[in-house]
Amino acid sequence: MRKVFTLVLGILLFSIHVIGQVVEKPDDFLKPEFHQAKREELRRIMPPNSVAVFFSNPVRSRSNDGFYKYHPDPNFYYLTGYQEPDAVLLIFKENQSINKKEFNEVIFVRQHDALKELYDGARLGKEGAREKLKFKVTFEAPEFENFPIDFSKYDKVLFYDFFNDVRDTEEKAELFDLIEQFKQKVGYTKKDLNVTIEPKKNNIDLVSLDGLMKKLRGIKSPEEIELLRKAINISAVGQVEAMKSIRPGMSEMQVQGLHEFIHKSYTAEEQGYQSIVGAGHNGCVLHYRENQKPAVQDGELILMDVGAQYRGYTADVTRTIPVNGKFTKEQKLIYDLVYKAQTAAWEICKDGTTFDALKQITEKVINEGLVELKLYKSTNAADIVDPATGRNRYNPHGCCHHIGLDVHDKGDYDILKEGMVITIEPGIYIPKGSPAEQKWWDIPVRIEDDFLIKKDGCELLSEMAPRKSEDVEMVMKESSVFQNLQLPDINRKK
Repeated sequence: MRKVFTLVLGILLFSIHVIGQVVEKPDDFLKPEFHQAKREELRRIMPPNSVAVFFSNPVRSRSNDGFYKYHPDPNFYYLTGYQEPDAVLLIFKENQSINKKEFNEVIFVRQHDALKELYDGARLGKEGAREKLKFKVTFEAPEFENFPIDFSKYDKVLFYDFFNDVRDTEEKAELFDLIEQFKQKVGYTKKDLNVTIEPKKNNIDLVSLDGLMKKLRGIKSPEEIELLRKAINISAVGQVEAMKSIRPGMSEMQVQGLHEFIHKSYTAEEQGYQSIVGAGHNGCVLHYRENQKPAVQDGELILMDVGAQYRGYTADVTRTIPVNGKFTKEQKLIYDLVYKAQTAAWEICKDGTTFDALKQITEKVINEGLVELKLYKSTNAADIVDPATGRNRYNPHGCCHHIGLDVHDKGDYDILKEGMVITIEPGIYIPKGSPAEQKWWDIPVRIEDDFLIKKDGCELLSEMAPRKSEDVEMVMKESSVFQNLQLPDINRKK
């Protein structure tokens, strides 16, 4: 009994000290005013008499009682700045009134729990949400179940559809509970992947909210562009240092580590996506993520698609370089063709250009170039399409996408608009066993850069990382801070 009393007393004393003491973080995250403005922008474009409902991301289990580092749902973070799980946000088109209090938004956040905060750190709580996030109406998650709201009175209840990927844990009012409570409130069920909605509650809209968020997130605010510049510059420095350091015999994982060490050195919190570092044939696997080749070989190319995430915003920069510092004749021909295709897209990239135009010009340059190199007989579909995949045999992926809070960020993919930040990333991949002559086998090349769309052109944001084949070779001759790194041999016997 005495032990129990001591434990309870310790928790109480800890809670007095810890509750509300938020973990110290860098001071250049987006400010509460940014998120407030985005909520107001969403409210302006929502349909009349509607409510938009957003849920936080779930915590992901790694194994047993270990978990992956928590990553906020990008929409939720964009609108709130909240970086904890087990939360729900309601945004109303018009002012609401409950108990004679008017409001047009309300957030339910993870409740305080002294014991869990002892292990995992302080939680913001509803008081912190008011103070730090600048919400006027805040509750803790357990209060959502009995929150007096009648969703049937709205013409539209806007939310994203649910997937069966949220665990039901023992914690009260965690994300699973919040979702189930919401489903009951709006009359939503899902059976065999078919949504069934009670006739009296056919105001559920699972489609429109994504279109609204694309309009908002596709155009970047000045504050977002500043964070993207930092993420991109950090990633470019990582590419340059990797170019200086790579030599035959290194492992793919070592190369990955060079990039990510640079990222952390600039306080980038993590990578925006799983790093892709593929040498030789591995570079021909478009989303190769294992990075486990024990020794990259003299004469191989190594493809490095690695992007830092800085304050939530991610870069996406790819360079392909010769492991020994010198392109072979065939490697250089393919590299320069990809460079030519990317440059052609860059030259027409501006406000008013279509995404399709960028794709068409990169494909045209690459297809015609591969005909000149006799890798294609002609540019006819029958000669360039791989029947197994239905894609261009050596240029199988698209050329452009938005970046931001996601590496493939939300945004419209019709016409480029001033303020968008996109990638241009043509590529050619010739794997072993392809119809090409053997001298072309295992040549993968992707060049990916990040661009800010402007009225009369676009700005290359990743210019710190060299693009031309000659410039790559020149940088690879320079010395690196990592070259003299010698670690102890852990396999030595006593």
